[in-house]
Amino acid sequence: IISSILGSGIGQVTFGPDLDSGSDSVLVLDSGFGFGIDLLPHNTQHGLPVSREFLLKVMEILLEFVRQTNDRNCKVLDFHHPADMRRLLDLDIPERPVTLQQLVDDCCITLKYQVRTGHPHFFNQLSCGLDLVSMAGEWLTATANTNMFTYEIAPVFILMEHVVMEKMREIIGFQGGDSILAPGGSISNLYAFLAARHKMFPDYKNKGLSCVPGQLVMYTSDQCHYSIKSCAAVCGLGVENCVEVPSDDRGRMIPSELERLILERKARGHIPFFVNATAGTTVLGAFDPIEPIADICEKYKLWLHVDAAWGGGLLLSRKYRHLRLSGIERSDSVTWNPHKLMGALLQCSTVHFKQDCSTQTEFQQYCCATFEVSRIPENELIL
Repeated sequence: IISSILGSGIGQVTFGPDLDSGSDSVLVLDSGFGFGIDLLPHNTQHGLPVSREFLLKVMEILLEFVRQTNDRNCKVLDFHHPADMRRLLDLDIPERPVTLQQLVDDCCITLKYQVRTGHPHFFNQLSCGLDLVSMAGEWLTATANTNMFTYEIAPVFILMEHVVMEKMREIIGFQGGDSILAPGGSISNLYAFLAARHKMFPDYKNKGLSCVPGQLVMYTSDQCHYSIKSCAAVCGLGVENCVEVPSDDRGRMIPSELERLILERKARGHIPFFVNATAGTTVLGAFDPIEPIADICEKYKLWLHVDAAWGGGLLLSRKYRHLRLSGIERSDSVTWNPHKLMGALLQCSTVHFKQDCSTQTEFQQYCCATFEVSRIPENELIL
């Protein structure tokens, strides 16, 4: 994969395994310049020793990068402007196969110019460092290289996901419910939005806009994540119908303003249906007051979603959970990203629903080629 990106013209590097040193030591494969065809599964007769040597060399490069990531004397980044970086790297797609040695060299140069996001001096955006247990898990799942369609194809991972999601819902305070892993917090928020719309208009999945009798309206604070407005744009509400509720001087939604804006839109004949409370805003780290917001949502029968992508990790804190997340168990859905406060590697996002089968009724589609009922164990239908 790296070869297809970096090409074959970089040349053998002279800075590995210490990626920053001027040492002449090079990670040279003892078996010489073999090719991918010499590895398993292509070469079943002699591929194992070559495969082992190749992977161990790559592993050595990765471990050196981990060492430097935790070394305060190493730079966070060997910075170059894009035009200069383009000259340092041969990014052309090669016409002919490259050697395994070239791949090893490419690994070195890739990490040489990569930002060390786990470095003690790295303070960009919301990265939380490099957790080695999570990294080992990434290596394991990459080695397994499987989809999560059915128990038949991924029995261990399916059960693992089921148990972990169930535990996360228990921590939130949901009894039963449903969950799904998503490719980022933005998609988790989108899933929650779609589930809320489906609950109010169950025929929407099949009939579309024709089953909605008026203009839908959603509410969120003026400090919310941009993905909430994206939901309104992508799903046809229009950004103008994603109403921003004013926040106080600490960036928290003002509940009285939320109720005022709900009544204002209802008086115009619109249909409020969804409120997003943010638990940990991007800029100020503010936590919206969930309890009074939940009171308003119950009063007007609105879906309450808590975007705890950033702050969900506080659910694990005996000290801060009830100070910042009191009332989260009253919500209808929660976004929670373990790749933030919990330290999991990117991307790891989850969305949880209080109601059972929330994801199945809205998102499930039957495909006989993938989900052949006669081949699904009885218990898997419950998962």
